[in-house]
Amino acid sequence: QVQVAESGGGSVQAGGSLKLSCTTSGDTSTLGCMGWFRQAPGKEREFVAQLFVRSSSTIYDDSVKGRFTLSQDHAGNTMYLQMNSLKPEDSAMYYCAARIWSCGPSRGAHEYHYWGQGAQVTVSS
Repeated sequence: QVQVAESGGGSVQAGGSLKLSCTTSGDTSTLGCMGWFRQAPGKEREFVAQLFVRSSSTIYDDSVKGRFTLSQDHAGNTMYLQMNSLKPEDSAMYYCAARIWSCGPSRGAHEYHYWGQGAQVTVSS
């Protein structure tokens, strides 16, 4: 079992920055990759970014490429999503997710095994 918890959401004006954290606990030796998804009211949950835990390789959705940056701490238990040049359309609940064992490019929410409760990000114009 792996537990996942997000922190760091908040409100910011357009053009501003926020940093989200995703902390994992439990059987973290099984982690293969981590993902960020977001869901705005009335919309489907959508892929934002993915981090491969062992290699630190990353994948970004085109909508955030060049503005958002993933990183992780040395132990590999905490992942960060630095969000710069935020836009009102980035407003959503952001969810961190974990997939255990093997990972390929995983943009589908169904490909992840564990989820956090979400962190709200609101960007005003």
